[in-house]
Amino acid sequence: MNAYKDELIVESIDGTICPVRTAQKLVEGKWKVIILYYLSLKETRFNELQKLIGNISHGVLSLQLKELEKSHLIHRKVFNEVPPRVEYSLTKTGEKFLPAMSVLVDFGRDYIKTHDVSFVEPD
Repeated sequence: MNAYKDELIVESIDGTICPVRTAQKLVEGKWKVIILYYLSLKETRFNELQKLIGNISHGVLSLQLKELEKSHLIHRKVFNEVPPRVEYSLTKTGEKFLPAMSVLVDFGRDYIKTHDVSFVEPD
């Protein structure tokens, strides 16, 4: 486990930086890919993201968004209004993930067509 929680450490056994581990580390977490998917469609506010995802808690969404922002994949824009309005969007770096997202979407569609897929809501 990484003793320095603020650092992204993705070394291979031989000490080199592994691009696969780096990419995996950036999007690891149950909801990050889903968050990136929705933000690829449009700028989105926190509450709207929570509604789109459905069964994600406020705290988990907040944490995943902070981690994605820290990794420079998303941007958090705060509007000077009362009450404050915050919108999230992809950064240029986050947009570079879109080709990989497209491959994941295509894979998911093909898999659904050829396999019996169903999801059960958590208790």
